[in-house]
Amino acid sequence: MIAVLAAALLFQPQASISIEEYEPKSTLVVPQHTITRAKYPFIDIHTHHRQINPDELAKLRAEMDKMNMRIMVNSLPMGGSGEWLKNAVATMRVFNKDRFATMASIGNWRLAGQPGGPEKLAAQLEDDIRNGAVGLKIWKNFGMTEKDADGKRIPVDDPRMDPVWAVCARHKIPVLIHTADPKPLFEPMDKYNERWLELKMRPTRAHPDVSWDQVMAEQHHLFESHKDTIFIDAHMGWMANDLGKLGALLDRCPNVYVEIGAIYSELGRQPRNARAFFTKYQDRVLFGKDAWNPSEYPFVFRLLESADEYFEPLRRYHGLWRMYGLELPDAVLKKLYYKNAVRIVPGLSKAGFPD
Repeated sequence: MIAVLAAALLFQPQASISIEEYEPKSTLVVPQHTITRAKYPFIDIHTHHRQINPDELAKLRAEMDKMNMRIMVNSLPMGGSGEWLKNAVATMRVFNKDRFATMASIGNWRLAGQPGGPEKLAAQLEDDIRNGAVGLKIWKNFGMTEKDADGKRIPVDDPRMDPVWAVCARHKIPVLIHTADPKPLFEPMDKYNERWLELKMRPTRAHPDVSWDQVMAEQHHLFESHKDTIFIDAHMGWMANDLGKLGALLDRCPNVYVEIGAIYSELGRQPRNARAFFTKYQDRVLFGKDAWNPSEYPFVFRLLESADEYFEPLRRYHGLWRMYGLELPDAVLKKLYYKNAVRIVPGLSKAGFPD
């Protein structure tokens, strides 16, 4: 009798739980692989480190060696020009010129909307390139929050910025540009929003006052208006959830490349479609991670290299679904990991890479 009562209590309906609390444990048993080192040496085109000194570089190099990262391309968070860049490049060259490189950034966005300001920014970029910058990193504040002298938002395709893009074209350095955020973060936080959990956990990521369609249209117009400038669209242009649309952009803009930072959940839920995209556009995709956390790189290697099924995402709040490996062919992996970056980023060492 006691056992019957205990069983009845055990299987009584439990109190409702929230979506934040719901974490079902899969009973599916399938092959799993832990990949701690990339199959080929790779270049991370998208990292952010503020401290550039011999001790920090030694620590970074040790972590890079463990995962088979051959070159790290750094850009200072929300800045990185002038003396900081000059000193960072000099320190990297003395420590190991083959393993580290850095991009410049716009140091003073207030100049962008002032008369003669863009010309000053272009002149500073010229200096940064002479001092060793291998590219220009544009942050998402450009097009979202930066305003001109009249208090108006500076659009991504503002023609006043043309002198800056002209410098990049002349020196053949790529522009790694981050525009906006995933589209659901611009939409109502309702039961239809697949980023509901992220909006609940990270409410500051909501963008109710900006149009995603408008900002991204400005970015694409920028690409089309500056055919001689090489652009690397960060985070696959936030279109990894619509690879047909992204492919159409690449088709009409041969000067545009993409990198894969922070969009793994989009790729991992459509492995066949993503594999086909990476194969078709294998000359246009670069490796980027963005957030520096060495323990997370094995997840990316597993996604790209394995055929594993139904595994946990890197960030649960990026989407409540499981991942499937893309099992990319070796020829595609080599281009993604290093060949494309070496080809379009000037000054990167070719040492240490296979043919």
